[in-house]
Amino acid sequence: MIMIYFDYAATTPVDTRVVNKMLPYFNKEFGNPSSIYDLGKSSKYAINFARKEIADAINCYPEEIYFTSCGSESDNLAIKGIAKANRVKGNHIITSKIEHPAVINTCKSLEKEGFEVTYLDVDKNGFVNINELEKAIKNNTILISIMYANNEIGTVQDVDKIGEIARKRNIIFHTDSVQAVGNIRIDVRKSNIDSLSMSAHKFYGPKGVGALYVRSGVNFNRQQDGGHQEKEKRSGTENVPGIVGMGYAISLANNEIESHTEKIKYLRDLYIKSIINEVPNIYINGSLDKRLPGNANISYLGIKGAKMVELLNERGICASSGSACSAGLIKPSNVILATTKNSNIASSALRTTFGKYNTIDDINYLVENIKDIVKKYR
Repeated sequence: MIMIYFDYAATTPVDTRVVNKMLPYFNKEFGNPSSIYDLGKSSKYAINFARKEIADAINCYPEEIYFTSCGSESDNLAIKGIAKANRVKGNHIITSKIEHPAVINTCKSLEKEGFEVTYLDVDKNGFVNINELEKAIKNNTILISIMYANNEIGTVQDVDKIGEIARKRNIIFHTDSVQAVGNIRIDVRKSNIDSLSMSAHKFYGPKGVGALYVRSGVNFNRQQDGGHQEKEKRSGTENVPGIVGMGYAISLANNEIESHTEKIKYLRDLYIKSIINEVPNIYINGSLDKRLPGNANISYLGIKGAKMVELLNERGICASSGSACSAGLIKPSNVILATTKNSNIASSALRTTFGKYNTIDDINYLVENIKDIVKKYR
């Protein structure tokens, strides 16, 4: 059966060039990077080279990059680590109501430890109100964590403005950039970002490896005990093949970002325009302007998003009704509930995210099947 993939926000296939770069580190250059003999040193060199590739991609120093297992671990390490290390200065954290569960649930966990968290509302397009953000700042605010781009509706926040406010008020600014890296050119210096999370499998790298940027001078505590890896901030034997793959994947993504975003933005706009013209009674979630180039989230009112996903799957189409981390939960999207305050819109949302292997023919096939499903099952 035909299989066409429109869920690149959930994960991406590993680029063949990345696979080939990783292969030697499984069975030839297999040394433990903590070993002092040459085989171990070779692995250590590969890790440090990847660290530099990632640093170059976001304009920071290599020593400011820490490897983790995924974006969720990076979020946990950043938010818990920064909050606990800076508790002497205060216990107030500001975030938003549409963050990824890795941020929301981490903040909820910290509330149980005595931290105070403000969850900012967002407008109908998913934007944090900058004035409300400033009003939420208190004398004891130590951390602001606002995602760069939303994983469900694609809204891209005004990160530069948030960073400017945080720097002016001497507050640490963390951003979950798991969806943004590889799709948006990022400069942590220019944007006054103090900490940034990313995950390799979102930009055609392998699963099971992520990274965290923390600006030099920002204190944060380790969250697991063990050895001395990653400057004693993240213990555990390093995933050398994964790290090598992540470094190469981000360098490829950054080098090809203009052509990549131009292509997938064209496909996204073609899809949205076709649906607007051919399918009645829809609602487009998120901003039509400031959104990720490959993201389209549309509510097909009168049919549940989860049902749409099932019916599309029967026709060989992979899409989603929300975050991949919440896919097993049959409930309205909390992100779309926060933006629309409408459970019907939230429960009928279909997220399609496009990538570099999609074609115009794929889009046409998707549109024709959505038209047919809506007509039959609405």
